[in-house]
Amino acid sequence: MISNIVFPEDVVWMRQALALAEKGLFTTMPNPRVGAVVVNNGQKVGEGFHERAGESHAEVFALQQARELTRGATLYVTLEPCSHYGRTPPCVDSVIKAGIQRVVIAMQDPNPLVSGQGIARLKEHGIAVCVGVEEDKARELNIGFISRMERQRPWIRAKVAMSMDAVTALSSGESQWITHDTARRDGHSWRARSCAMLTGAGTVRADNPRLTVRSIESSRQPLRIVIDNRLDTHPDAHIYDNGHAVILTVSSVIERIAQYEKRGVKVLCLEAGENGRVAMESVVKVLHSLQINEVLLETGQRLNGVFLEAGLIDEWICYVAPTFLGTGGAGVAQFGPLAHLSQRVDFTVVDVKQMAEDIRVMLRAPASIKWLNRK
Repeated sequence: MISNIVFPEDVVWMRQALALAEKGLFTTMPNPRVGAVVVNNGQKVGEGFHERAGESHAEVFALQQARELTRGATLYVTLEPCSHYGRTPPCVDSVIKAGIQRVVIAMQDPNPLVSGQGIARLKEHGIAVCVGVEEDKARELNIGFISRMERQRPWIRAKVAMSMDAVTALSSGESQWITHDTARRDGHSWRARSCAMLTGAGTVRADNPRLTVRSIESSRQPLRIVIDNRLDTHPDAHIYDNGHAVILTVSSVIERIAQYEKRGVKVLCLEAGENGRVAMESVVKVLHSLQINEVLLETGQRLNGVFLEAGLIDEWICYVAPTFLGTGGAGVAQFGPLAHLSQRVDFTVVDVKQMAEDIRVMLRAPASIKWLNRK
């Protein structure tokens, strides 16, 4: 880790920068969430955060607010300043020009176009650089962006609402509502921070969901992705409203594809796996090509099972209601049967939170935790 002396106040100011970065939680995609604070003689003189792609980066806002007080100041930023031309000029040039004396960075940018180069440019111009202050929090904030850059795949969360006996729907398909208002609002916040929602044809046919953000305020809607192997979902289904949707399929029936395209839906024909359905590796490649950072999987037990067996679920968000629904209903994930307990798929509990009447349990895959903690 590239680092010099860390002062106690560095943590205080970096936490303020991270709080600013969180203001872009629902809007920056596909860019990372970044916050910045300029401090001169122990006083905050400028701050900013990146709100959406194509607009100024956090450092630029903070420097503009600080004006002439940038001379000899310290810049706190949650991600390494960019050093390349994208939709905006390199931030590192603005930092150098502003006369910043020291830059404290939470984490190095995982983007290969930047990674380490911004830090090198700053040091070349005699600017002191400290990297790694509150790095764990910074990595959590941009977990999907980092995954896309380092693993060439998004961070995939699966969200389920269930009873105490792990039933997600009755045998009739009825599932609305197992959990209560507070849990459902929380679920919409996870939708809002996701680049895309992903579900299967079975869920579309059974529930006709919209998969939009409704219970909380958000200026954007995530992309809606449907895995529909045979193109047998109805073109007028709610999920295709407004055309902000993509279908992944193995079907190439031109007439059927045209029906979706009339609604503004993009249909992508992918390679089939051994079972004749869309190959999971092809799904991951498409998500990466679409610059998807975080995916929220809201679907039924069959597709949950497919993703689980493929080792593609990084995180589970499970809302558990204090009720029992009995036998015969749908479970969380359909896979197996297993011959031995040694074949089980283990996850680690990372958070448990009371949500009014319900409980939210968050799980992470051990392999995903190991990757995330690698610095």
